[in-house]
Amino acid sequence: MAQTKDIRNVCLMSHGNAGKTSLVEAMLYNAKLIDRLGKIEDGNTVSDFDAEEIKRKISVNTSLISFDWDGKKINLLDTPGFFDFVGEQIEAADVCENAIITVSGKSGVSAGTEKAWRLAQEHDLAKLVFVNKLDDPKSDYNKVIEQLNDTFGKSIAPFTFPIKVDDKLIGFVDVIKMRAKMFTGPEATYEEIPASHIDIAKRSREILDEAIAEVSDELMEKFFAGEEFTEEEIKAALKVGIKNGTVTPVICGSAELRIGITHVLNVISSYCCSPDEGEAIIAEDTKKGEEIELKCESSNPTCIKAFKTVVDNFVGKMTYFKVVSGKVTPDMTLYNVNKDENEKLGKIFTLRGKKQIDVSALEAGDIGVVAKLSYAETSDTLCDPKVSYKLPEIPFPEPVISLAIVPKAKGDEEKISSGLAKLMSEDKTFRLENNKETRETVISGVGEQHLNIICSKLLSKFGVDVTLKDPKIAYREAIKKKVKVEGKHKKQSGGHGQYGHVWIEFEPCESDDLIFEEKVFGGSVPKNYFPAVEKGLRESMQKGVVAGYPVVNLKATLLDGSYHPVDSSEMAFKTAASICYKTGLTQANPVLLEPIGMLKARVRNTATGDVAGDINKRRGRILGMNPISENHTEIEALIPCSEMVKYATDLRALTNGRGTFTFKMDHYEEVPSHLVEKIKADSSEE
Repeated sequence: MAQTKDIRNVCLMSHGNAGKTSLVEAMLYNAKLIDRLGKIEDGNTVSDFDAEEIKRKISVNTSLISFDWDGKKINLLDTPGFFDFVGEQIEAADVCENAIITVSGKSGVSAGTEKAWRLAQEHDLAKLVFVNKLDDPKSDYNKVIEQLNDTFGKSIAPFTFPIKVDDKLIGFVDVIKMRAKMFTGPEATYEEIPASHIDIAKRSREILDEAIAEVSDELMEKFFAGEEFTEEEIKAALKVGIKNGTVTPVICGSAELRIGITHVLNVISSYCCSPDEGEAIIAEDTKKGEEIELKCESSNPTCIKAFKTVVDNFVGKMTYFKVVSGKVTPDMTLYNVNKDENEKLGKIFTLRGKKQIDVSALEAGDIGVVAKLSYAETSDTLCDPKVSYKLPEIPFPEPVISLAIVPKAKGDEEKISSGLAKLMSEDKTFRLENNKETRETVISGVGEQHLNIICSKLLSKFGVDVTLKDPKIAYREAIKKKVKVEGKHKKQSGGHGQYGHVWIEFEPCESDDLIFEEKVFGGSVPKNYFPAVEKGLRESMQKGVVAGYPVVNLKATLLDGSYHPVDSSEMAFKTAASICYKTGLTQANPVLLEPIGMLKARVRNTATGDVAGDINKRRGRILGMNPISENHTEIEALIPCSEMVKYATDLRALTNGRGTFTFKMDHYEEVPSHLVEKIKADSSEE
């Protein structure tokens, strides 16, 4: 059982295909926990074990890999690199103190690198950069270092530099030791730095010494006096610098050749933060109604945070959690503050990919898994029943794309609903809505690939095959001028007949709901029939006269009419109102309205022209372009919802994956006349 000070929680993040999963394989191999390196292409890696990951050859889920190195327990959370699975990255970052950002030596700093860095900054994580794939002849470490410096500033500090001969990676310069680690024999050996690399080694050491000097006044004085730092001073200063973000170590290597892997592990164990070195978490004491500082100490009351949920067909629901304070043992009972219920834990375990490793206890700061909790969901807090501490919930982004889901076989609707509900408990960036107006089941997520994988999981886990299509747009109808019309319903069929007669004035108004008034004089329409007239109008408003969409912004005033003492009835007046409605709306210049949303797109300044041009093509109106940083602008625009169905995909293409946006329904506007016929035709086909 690892003590808090010996735990290292590390979130692995990067752009897709930078080599995170391969890095995990190399780490486990060097730790002698696997005897051969798995490959993504072969579907046999430790961290990518889900059926979807094996099929698609990409990471889809965050996996937990726990192992020991140099007396420290390392909890690696390997996250997906593709933007559609940002929720998985956020879950992992929320419970870690450290981040390894993997960068490809070939493609360099990319949109995914920038997003990973930003996420690490937002969660105040100590950062380490591993530049991978330097065995590739097309890789360029110096170029990557330049990009890192240009993008992230002066904290970038190369700890190592590659040594290549004829484009082959054979070792690296260790800048702290000022020695070369060579991989030319059966075992790696430390040797003198080759003459060809002396200059760059000295320059790198100067950069490192400058970063070390920034840590304290004493070190700064020593640096300016030209004195050498001792090994103890370097180690202590780097630990402080890495924690506060003034130093970001950069390590070069190749996961495939296992070059630089031991160096990464040693930096994690020697310099990365333990959970008790982070800031105390501000929790809410729900009993006292006040905030408290919760320190990561095993002597404090037990408090754990559920940060990830997996629904497994065999094991059931698995809850991943971090022990924020106190200590967790099997079979203990904890209070779920969010659900106001007690939860009985069963056995607790940690994971190495899909392999479960039973543990007798977990100390403060550690990460584990428990199965079959009755109530717990992602973001819930479970604590000692004697207290009621509620931890901050994980801030997930809102979905940005919605598609309608259609079963391929009739009668699968219930299975779809049940399966989607379970998948929604796993994934907090996924939403499900049964739209009563359009009669569609609409699923929403972070990207098209995200929703495609949801559908793929529906098939593999729950046996339901579905397709996706663009959702129907909830159009509305309204009138533009005032009219006064008559509606008469008269029917004689032996016995009692039916008679209802009304004069109604229709006019536009600002209310979404019907405004109904009556100005009947002399009892021409008895008061007891007024509700029937209003009901007839409300029912009729569900279908407009242009394309059959609901009518809004309508005021109706009952002015006059007549009745029959025997043949009049509520039904007759309801029918008369309906006749009046159809006649009146047809004469009142009816128009089709479309939903308009507010777009807020955050993009780099270099992309504003392309994004603005695209907004104009979507019939958008740009309201403002607001600088939000030196390099970024937020574009505000009003755009028809019908033009925004695949915008998440298109914005990524326009901005090389760097643009982000929010889009919320704002109001309705009249549809341009040249589009009305197409909408009417589409409506008639449904």
